[in-house]
Amino acid sequence: MLININCAKCIGIEAVPVTVEVDVMAGIGIHLVGLADTAIRESLLRTMTALQALGYRIPGKRIVINLAPADMHKRGSCYDLAIALGILASSGQIEAPRLGQYVIMGELGLDGTIRPIDGALPIVELAKKNGLRACILPYLSALETVEFDGIDIFAVNTLEEVIMIVGEKDPAEGLLAKRRCGNPAGTIVKKKSFEVDFEDIIGQEAAKRGVEIAAAGGHNVLLIGPPGSGKSSIGKAMAGILPSMNFEESLQTSKIYSVAGKGNLSYGLIKERPFRSPHYTASATALLGGGTDNILPGEISLAHNGILFIDEFCEAPQKTIEMLRAPLEDRKIVISRLKAKVEYPSDFILVAATNPCPCGHYGDGDRCSCTPARRAQYLSKLSGPMMDRIDIHLWVSAINPGTLVRKHKAEPSSIIAARVELAREIQKRRFAGEDIFCNASMDNKLINKYCRLSEDCRKLLEKIITQNGFSTRAYFKIIRLARTIADLEASEEITATHISEAGSYRFLDKTRF
Repeated sequence: MLININCAKCIGIEAVPVTVEVDVMAGIGIHLVGLADTAIRESLLRTMTALQALGYRIPGKRIVINLAPADMHKRGSCYDLAIALGILASSGQIEAPRLGQYVIMGELGLDGTIRPIDGALPIVELAKKNGLRACILPYLSALETVEFDGIDIFAVNTLEEVIMIVGEKDPAEGLLAKRRCGNPAGTIVKKKSFEVDFEDIIGQEAAKRGVEIAAAGGHNVLLIGPPGSGKSSIGKAMAGILPSMNFEESLQTSKIYSVAGKGNLSYGLIKERPFRSPHYTASATALLGGGTDNILPGEISLAHNGILFIDEFCEAPQKTIEMLRAPLEDRKIVISRLKAKVEYPSDFILVAATNPCPCGHYGDGDRCSCTPARRAQYLSKLSGPMMDRIDIHLWVSAINPGTLVRKHKAEPSSIIAARVELAREIQKRRFAGEDIFCNASMDNKLINKYCRLSEDCRKLLEKIITQNGFSTRAYFKIIRLARTIADLEASEEITATHISEAGSYRFLDKTRF
């Protein structure tokens, strides 16, 4: 008897259908076909042992298992549960009248327990799109999906629970994820406490203003200054002033983490914007993503809708820095292999921190021991094209001893975050229906539509561009920045003051150290 069970495979953050076909017929032997990897082939022994442990028999016949489509590679242990159910149903040991209306995924333990899988969110999304009745997923994987509406999702711990669901003899409502994995604290998710608060950072008001603008408009920022001036603290504190994610952003971020095996194992979708801080020596694969058989997202995708913070930016290899150019411009990364090509979103805010020279003390009195040539060589890693992609350049000066001793209490992150949230709300209304969420994502067409400049603004902008020799990309960056500054003031019009402040944040384009 031929049995078909719906499964799926994740390619990037999208799932594609996979059908597990099981047929028990006259003959001897167990045959697994359909471009399965070693983990799937080993699943046969796991599955048979689990079935015997639960008191089921292994048919003494020929068992053929096909993973369709046969021309697509499949990997992992996530098909164990479907294979086990297929053998039981095909041999007549269980009754499953509507087995083909479920998506069933999970790894089997030798005692019949079910272990979590990667990519639960894209799998549920595919099942809903294809009009299937329900999904049956491991308990920990189902935790990610409890906020997904429009389809029933069962959270199971054992093979016996799955058999109860597909058998439809006993009510299985108690195994629904929304009942079984309900948030014990209700629907309110406690806000994360961040490592650094702006009120704990002494001085540096100009730098704080710059990162506030960056957070409000989603702009990339470079912090440059001597050691101990607070660059790293400012970069980390920026995570605490980012606006909350809307449902679309939360779902997309959660899908990336789900596919990477880093999903939210507490409750529902990821609510906090990610903050990723890889070391500057991180490999290309770690940053961009990759792999051979299984192409996983890297740090730039894990930072999607959040912050990618790289400290000691100029200490990173030149190749590493230049690798960021395309994702910063395209807001996605396409990873190509000989037989596969995967696209991951990577719309993040780059926050980079660096010293101005090898000794680090340029600009801090007469402490710098570097020659002009050494300083130029050090900062030469920041190429023109790379600097064009960074919207805001901030000089973080050494803290004045008097300021350090007096330690005046600064404005807390919560107050700054409220202003940022209001600016983002303005942008949300502005870009309704445009498929973008912040000013930094505007293309030239949208800039012409939403950033109309008065004649005074045009003259001032022309003067700034001419005097400093800014590139065309820098020209549009200044306009985007001016739009964000105006949003922070709740101003509908961009004024000359906004243009002037935006132009001041691009000093590295014209400065020679």
